[in-house]
Amino acid sequence: MSDSAEHPAGHGSPGNDLTVLEPDVNYVCQRCNACCKWPGDVRIAEGEIAPIAAYLGMAEDEFISHYTRLRTNRQGLSLIEKENHECIMLEAGGCRIHLVKPSQCAGFPNKWNFPGWRKICEAIPVPAGDITV
Repeated sequence: MSDSAEHPAGHGSPGNDLTVLEPDVNYVCQRCNACCKWPGDVRIAEGEIAPIAAYLGMAEDEFISHYTRLRTNRQGLSLIEKENHECIMLEAGGCRIHLVKPSQCAGFPNKWNFPGWRKICEAIPVPAGDITV
């Protein structure tokens, strides 16, 4: 089934934490980092700045000036990306800030995704009732 057939109304929004695209399925991240290489904004919510900065051992203003930019829609901050479109926080071993990653990152692909995501993402679909935490 193609992504457009699965989600005819769209692919959710990285800014809407209440969205669940497939209520009967939860995709379990395999940390393949494919989503970290997709171009676009990685939203940083106001409440995410302090924990990320602290995790990196830097002041909030230093984190903002070194690792963020104005989002494309000019309504908030985004992590900057490398010239090849990878997230600035992606390193050889994975996400540098995985333990405090933005909610946008944590929500992929269950709360939002992009056209063609299943072709590159290794997340494993699990029936929602089978998930144990």
